[in-house]
Amino acid sequence: MPDMPVRMLFGPGPSDVAPSVLEAMARPIMGHLDPAFVELLDDVARMLREIFRTANEVTFAVSGTGSAGMEMALVNLLEPGDRAIVCVAGVFGQRLAEIARRCGAQVDEVVAEWGSPVPDAAVREALDRGPAKIVALVHAETSTGMRQPVERIARDAREHGALVVLDAVTSLAGIPVSVDEWGVDVCYSGTQKCLSVPPGLSPITFSTRAMDAARARREPVRSWYLDVTLITRYWGADRVYHHTAPISMLYALHEGLRLVLDEGLEARWERHERLGGELQAALVEMGFDLLAEEGFRLPQLTAAAVPSGVDERAARGRLLDEYGIEVGGGLGVFAGRAWRIGLMGESCREDKLERLLAAILAVTQ
Repeated sequence: MPDMPVRMLFGPGPSDVAPSVLEAMARPIMGHLDPAFVELLDDVARMLREIFRTANEVTFAVSGTGSAGMEMALVNLLEPGDRAIVCVAGVFGQRLAEIARRCGAQVDEVVAEWGSPVPDAAVREALDRGPAKIVALVHAETSTGMRQPVERIARDAREHGALVVLDAVTSLAGIPVSVDEWGVDVCYSGTQKCLSVPPGLSPITFSTRAMDAARARREPVRSWYLDVTLITRYWGADRVYHHTAPISMLYALHEGLRLVLDEGLEARWERHERLGGELQAALVEMGFDLLAEEGFRLPQLTAAAVPSGVDERAARGRLLDEYGIEVGGGLGVFAGRAWRIGLMGESCREDKLERLLAAILAVTQ
């Protein structure tokens, strides 16, 4: 294998990984039904409940990236003809809508301008128009750096009898996520963002209401691999074989979750809020324009238009080639004119932020 360059990861994911997480991945492989490994799975589920802030029994990690968690949430709840209300304010809201359509659902998109949240009132109007099986929304829209308020939409959805699906891929362990308090029925995330574990697993949690809906389907789930009623027989007390679990990735997740809880969720949220604010203030001073609406900006993922006269691709290339620093380019309507800069997990450190800002200044001024 060729030598791979060492990078500092400030893109929209993956984030830097702590040395102890990499060390965990090098531990000896064992069978995925080994009693010692089963004990580790129980620990992972317990720690995920703490981080999701839920008592849901069905809480585990899907073998796959965050998009696998997204697909799992929808394919288990939706059947052909079901109505799905999907909040769309960026690329990942669009992806939710696309997967819902592939499940055969009638999709009602509630759309907001990129960088702005979907208004509570617009979702309520969609709910008033008729019954819906689910309301799905993205908490932290990675394409725009926007934080979507959740609580009012979730309350309105439940009052109308709809299940609430929340994408927390970029938010979990970076900003507050409170599944039970908010009344969320299915919430999924990804390991490679604020959890600072390599990509490859998608933490997910299902409420009792969601599991009842999955078990009451008229037809089998169209994805065998992502059928929650099958996978929970492995993660649950029965330990029935479903697929070969990714042993080394689960070692890594176990260690990453331990680091999160050792730091403390509130302390971790404060670190992201403080350093994200410092990054955004510095970018504005350098001539960048923040693209998410004020009051709804994520601290851990910033979308910013590059200063006038700066070739965004060339400057981003210099960051990588000359400084070993990765930032992401814009997506969708922001492509070619914006950067997406992540300060997530292990990448969200004061010394790393100083190096990032010095490098950005050098390539844009």
